[in-house]
Amino acid sequence: MNPTLHLCIALLLPVAVGIAQAQEAVSLQRQDQITIAVTAYAPKAGACRGVAVVSPGAGGSETGYSYLGEALAGLGYLAVVVGHPESGRRALREQLLGNGLREGLAALITEPDAYRGRFMDMTAARLWAQGRCQGTETVLVGHSMGAATALMEAGARNKLGLSGAQAFGAYIALSPQGAGSIFPANAWSDLQRPVLSITGTRDDELGGGSWLTRTEPYRNMPPGCKWLAVIDGATHMNLAGNGMARNTQDLTTQVIGDFLDGVQRGNCRAPKVHPGMAVESK
Repeated sequence: MNPTLHLCIALLLPVAVGIAQAQEAVSLQRQDQITIAVTAYAPKAGACRGVAVVSPGAGGSETGYSYLGEALAGLGYLAVVVGHPESGRRALREQLLGNGLREGLAALITEPDAYRGRFMDMTAARLWAQGRCQGTETVLVGHSMGAATALMEAGARNKLGLSGAQAFGAYIALSPQGAGSIFPANAWSDLQRPVLSITGTRDDELGGGSWLTRTEPYRNMPPGCKWLAVIDGATHMNLAGNGMARNTQDLTTQVIGDFLDGVQRGNCRAPKVHPGMAVESK
């Protein structure tokens, strides 16, 4: 069974979340003049450390992933969760109407134009945020289809004919994909930037593939500030911030903080041990 074809992409539905005082809805115009929606989370205190852009999974929007926006802001970043018009709720709904869940997802996550739109979305978000932050760090965080987007942007080879700009200093991939319809084997062997991969022991794929396929990118990356975190019992939707996800959210944000501190120091030593999560590095 092709593991990526049956990839479990988060179908993000609105969830009840607290609205932080520093949360702001913003409309941006990307280079092709299309307007996109983003949600910005300002740093909680002190100087702005840098910019963190969050790319949702297929069907997601700028209103999701608030736990990541809040956590990154708490770490000192100006965090921006991006809405992706070509692969957001409306785009996914249109695919599902004609194809059903599995086929609709497979079509959307292998559509090159959807990723080209995502790249422009992220560029617009990064440039907007950098104009409002004195810090120099840049981080791209992606979940599911957003993880594929992040690793492509970092330089991973892919079957869609796309090339990433490698415009960010560090990358975080939640629920990344192994080899399949998006990535060929050994797609990640040339990645040089720091990368943190995060999955869970219940983060299985839609077609029944094991969560272990999500560790493949890390295994294939060369050494040099590469981390893999596996959270006990965490599901795909937990990593999106949905469901009974408090423990998953806490562990995810803890390891993200450890990783980014290591990147900032320029010394990615072995990460701290957190009960309920196994972390390895190379």
